[in-house]
Amino acid sequence: MKSHHGDIEHRLLEVLNKFWGYNEFRPGQKAIIDAVVNRYDTLALMPTGGGKSLTYQVPTMASDGLCIVITPLIALMKDQVDRLRQMGISATAIHSGMSYSQIDIALDNCVYGDMKFLYIAPERLATESFRLRVQRMNVSLLAVDEAHCISQWGYDFRPSYLRIKEVRKLLPDVPVLALTASATPMVAEDIMRQLDFDKPNILRSSFARPNLSFAVRHTDDKNEQLMRVVNNVDGAGIVYMRSREGCEQLAEVLRQQGISASYYHAGLPHAERTMRQEEWTSGKTRIMVATNAFGMGIDKADVRFVVHYSMCDSLENYYQEAGRAGRDGKRSYAVLLAASDDNSKIVKHFDAEFPPLDDIKNIYEKICNYLQVPIGDGLYSSFVFNIHDFCVRERIFGGKIRSALKLLQQNGYMTLTEELENPAKILFCISRDDLYKVRIDRQDLDHIIRTILRMYNGVFTEFKAIREQDIAASSGYTIERVKELLKRMWQMRIIRYIPSNTSPMIFFDEERLPTKDIYISPDTYLHRKRLISERFENMVVYASNQTECRSVVVQRYFGDNEAQPCGICDVCLAKRKRAKNDANTLCDTILHLLSKKPLDAREISRQIKADLQTVAASIDILKAENKISATSDGKLTIIE
Repeated sequence: MKSHHGDIEHRLLEVLNKFWGYNEFRPGQKAIIDAVVNRYDTLALMPTGGGKSLTYQVPTMASDGLCIVITPLIALMKDQVDRLRQMGISATAIHSGMSYSQIDIALDNCVYGDMKFLYIAPERLATESFRLRVQRMNVSLLAVDEAHCISQWGYDFRPSYLRIKEVRKLLPDVPVLALTASATPMVAEDIMRQLDFDKPNILRSSFARPNLSFAVRHTDDKNEQLMRVVNNVDGAGIVYMRSREGCEQLAEVLRQQGISASYYHAGLPHAERTMRQEEWTSGKTRIMVATNAFGMGIDKADVRFVVHYSMCDSLENYYQEAGRAGRDGKRSYAVLLAASDDNSKIVKHFDAEFPPLDDIKNIYEKICNYLQVPIGDGLYSSFVFNIHDFCVRERIFGGKIRSALKLLQQNGYMTLTEELENPAKILFCISRDDLYKVRIDRQDLDHIIRTILRMYNGVFTEFKAIREQDIAASSGYTIERVKELLKRMWQMRIIRYIPSNTSPMIFFDEERLPTKDIYISPDTYLHRKRLISERFENMVVYASNQTECRSVVVQRYFGDNEAQPCGICDVCLAKRKRAKNDANTLCDTILHLLSKKPLDAREISRQIKADLQTVAASIDILKAENKISATSDGKLTIIE
């Protein structure tokens, strides 16, 4: 038995070294991996940057079978698949940005191929194509990332996560590993219940960051406090702000001070965002001023400071964003700038997050019309959704749209995904026979049509993804000319053409219903409102606290009631300074008493009305500094 255990241990370390180049696991990782190897249902609570992915990747590579990873983060999904493939590991993904044929190919590869990892968005679990094939896959582990999304008590509840329980019934002998960095004790209990754990099993990694110094600066001159941090801390940094316009303005302020700074938000084109992130990661830009859109896929260990210029709406978000500093283990700083009017700004933000229920129904109808989805249609379909264009067309504030979509998602109607790079798509509007009857005067159009028909099948029955670059190479035209001809055919109603773009997508969890049948549960509405309010109240408590170690406050919020003071946050440093001042004062008092006559420790304690332990500590300091000594009869006297 011991030999078998030793073989497994050796195999795990062998895999870790071969594929990831490490010789040992990080604290907390090994216990989780052991639970997975022993096939226990496990809930792992790990902080951001703690190496969550290795806890399911290593045991999967050390054994037979496929690991299904459920995650709502499509950008992370793509990033993980790309990294695994670069290491020579077979991995694939299924998400809302893929065509039916792409999904079929990916699923078939998992059934018939030697695939090791299948990353899948939770909304895809309900589709018939997945359910039919998953039972034919050799699944060894079900990994659930962002597991707090399954709990209605969590801050980011997603109804699609509830389908995981149904998948477990299709795979009755497969253990589940649930992973999250942001589950309070109540949410943790709910996660295990919703995932049908055999028995409770929580493995909690420490949320302590011993090298990260947390601080709060109360000021109405945030620029001045920001400049203090920037000028006193060397190295790269991130400054988080709430508004896009604020990011652009603050980056300009920093540049005017001679500091290399850029800005990042979701309103920038995808290519420009990628370029700005790469320049910051490589060190060409020192400081990135960004909204919370900046964070996914950041792989920079030497971030020396993260400053929150705007108050976060929760400790979950604050800890995750602040935790991007100091991942190399060196001393780093997380600073929150708090102004007197921050609370009122957050209250206004709350009000905007909860539009009236009738407005939500109205927005649902407008979105369906915008996407041209008829009543009774759309089930499990995805549509590119240009939220900016929609807001301009309907004259509705973008924040209100996102809030309505969040509530529609939590009631199981539709899901707004993150932004995706969407390939160009075409669909011929006329039949192949009618195509030859159309009078096309220009030779270029005839040539491009023949090229498309030669390269792509099925373009008369459904939208097909195309690459303008490939058509250009095959036809001999430039890419610009190809796009121009495609638009011309679109205008002639020969094809429907969607140019390549970067945009969010909307996934229909249900077919489109008549607006009168849309039901937004008042309980869901009020529950979410209460949760958001409670989360912000905890953030306010953190910001206003001046007496308790900030790291302890954060760790206790995430369920660690045995956390110890960090010694390096602003509160701990202030306590240490006060203690030092108190000790200096006490030392001076003792020297004053001894200047009159020799005394023993008990006599000193009685005269200054301090406990004997405190007096003894000050006496030790004075002895170490050679200011006093003890006589043969135990009295203390000043050294002349």
